[in-house]
Amino acid sequence: MKRLTTLLSVAALASGCALQPAYERPAGAAPAAYPSGPAYDGAGAAGMDGNIAAADIGWQDFLVDARLRQLVGVALANNQDLRIALLRVGQARTALQLQRSAALPRVDLEASGTRGRSAGSSNNAGNGGGNSTRSNFAGFAAAWEVDLFGRLQSLTDAAREQYLASAHARQATHILLVAQVAEQYLAMLAYAEQLAVTEETLAAARESYRIVKLQFDTGTVSELDETLARGTVEQALANRAAQQRLRAQAENALVLLLGQPLPPASAPATPLDRQPLLAAQFPDIPAGLPSDLLLRRPDVLQAEAQLRAQYANIGAARAAFFPNIGLTASAGTASAALGRLFEAGTGVWSFAPSLVLPLFDGGARQADLDNARIARDIGVAQYRQAVQVAFREVADGLAARGTYDAELAARRRDVASQQRRLELAELLYSSGTNDYLSVLTAKTDLYNARVSLIAARQNQLAALVGLYRALGGGWLERTGDAPSAPDAGLLVPAS
Repeated sequence: MKRLTTLLSVAALASGCALQPAYERPAGAAPAAYPSGPAYDGAGAAGMDGNIAAADIGWQDFLVDARLRQLVGVALANNQDLRIALLRVGQARTALQLQRSAALPRVDLEASGTRGRSAGSSNNAGNGGGNSTRSNFAGFAAAWEVDLFGRLQSLTDAAREQYLASAHARQATHILLVAQVAEQYLAMLAYAEQLAVTEETLAAARESYRIVKLQFDTGTVSELDETLARGTVEQALANRAAQQRLRAQAENALVLLLGQPLPPASAPATPLDRQPLLAAQFPDIPAGLPSDLLLRRPDVLQAEAQLRAQYANIGAARAAFFPNIGLTASAGTASAALGRLFEAGTGVWSFAPSLVLPLFDGGARQADLDNARIARDIGVAQYRQAVQVAFREVADGLAARGTYDAELAARRRDVASQQRRLELAELLYSSGTNDYLSVLTAKTDLYNARVSLIAARQNQLAALVGLYRALGGGWLERTGDAPSAPDAGLLVPAS
C-alpha cells in the first residue's frame, strides 16, 4: 500500500498540469507608442530622465490642497465600495483555501455502534428465534482523490488567479476613489465660483434695472430698454438657481464617496486658479512607455488574472475525460462488545482504491470543455478591451495636458477683452451714442466668458487627475513608500 501511494503521488506531481494549456499573453494588445500630433505637442516629454512615474507618486504629494487630502483620507476609511471590494478579496481567498483543501487527504475520527437481529428459521419461529448481532468500531478513516491528471491542480490555479483578480480589483477601486473624490471636490469649487460670478452679475443687473426703470418712468428711455434690463435680472436668477442645484448635487456625490457627511474643514479650500495638483518636486507626470501601462494598471492586471483563470479551467475540463482515482482507508478497533473494544486483538484496517472511468454522460463533459474554451476567448477579448480602454484614457489625458494651457490663456484674454468691451458699451450708452442692447450683449458675453474660464480650469484639473489615475497613480499614500499588497488591511472573520 505504501509503495502504491508513493507511486501515485509521484505520478500526480509529474503530470498534474499536463492538460492545462500554457498561458500566452495576447499579442498586439498594446500599441507601440502613445499618439502624437498637435494636441500632444505641449504634453511634455514622456518618461524624461529624473521624473517619477505617476504610479510612484503618492496621492498626498499629488493633491496639494490640504482640504482635498483630508477628504480623500476620509473616503479611504469609510467608502462602502472600497469596503465591498476588500471583502470580495477575502471571499476569494477563502474560496482558494477551500479548493486547496480538496487536493489534500481527508482524515476523520469515527466511532459507531450497531445492533440488529436477523429473522429466525421456521423451526424457531414460535420461540422468537433469530440471530442477534452487535458491532462497535472506533478509529480513523481517510479518503484522498489522486490528482493524476491535474484536475484539482487546475481548479486550484483558477481559484488563485481569481483571488489575484479580486485583489487587483480592490486596488483599482482604491485608485478610482482617490480620483473621484478629487473630481467631485473640484466640481464643488467650480460651481461655487460660478455661483459667485452669478451673484455678482445679479447684483449688477438689479442695480442696472433700478436705474433703467427710473429712466423709463421719467420717459427718458424706451420700454424696450426697460424690458431688456428686466430680462437680464431674470436670466441671472435662473442661472443662480441652476448653479445652486449643481453645487448641491456635487456635494451629495462627494458625501456618498466619503461614506459620511462632510467633516469640518481642517484647512480652507484653495481657489481653482491657484489649485496646483503637483508639488514643486513633481513638475510633470511622465507617461512612460506603453508597455509599462500593462504592469501599472490594476484593471489590466485584473483582466489578465481572469484570463489565466480561464486557461486553468480548460485544464480542469480536459482532465474530466480521464479516470478519477480515489483512495480510501480506515484503521481502528472493532468488537461486538463495547467493553472489549480496545482489548488486544481487536484491531482492524481496510484499504480500498477505486477508479471511475466516465463512459457516457450525454455530452456533458464535452460541453463543459467547449464552455471553458469559449470563456477563454471571452477573457482574451476582455483583456484586449481593458488594454485599449487604458490607452484611450492615457491618450485623452495627454491630449488634455497638451492643450488646456493654451485654451486657458485664450479664455483669460477673452475675459479681459469682454470686460473692456462692457466698459466701452456703458460709456457710449451713458453719452447717448449707443442703445442699451449693446450694453446687455456685452454683459452677457462677459458673464459667459467668466463662467467658461472657470469650467475650463476645472476641466483641466480633472483631466490631470484622470491622467494620474490612468497611469496607475493613487495607490501609494506618499512618494517613496513601498507598495502595499492589494489585499492589505483584509481581516479574516473570527470563527
